[in-house]
Amino acid sequence: MTLSNIAQTGSNVQWRLLPSPQPNSWVRLLECLNPFCHDEALLLCQESESEWVAWIPDHGEAILHISQFSLIR
Repeated sequence: MTLSNIAQTGSNVQWRLLPSPQPNSWVRLLECLNPFCHDEALLLCQESESEWVAWIPDHGEAILHISQFSLIR
């Protein structure tokens, strides 16, 4: 789990726990990489602290920054 700031109003800060990406997890792409690929990807392995190698149906492998996807619950 990671701690993420979700709202700040005045001096009040609200926090929530977000699940960390894990290998073999499906994620939703926030923007498709091409007009023909799916909007979901399978995370294969972590490339760096903020990047993941993923497989995207009808696209193939790609390196995704964590800002490019959201976890599917």
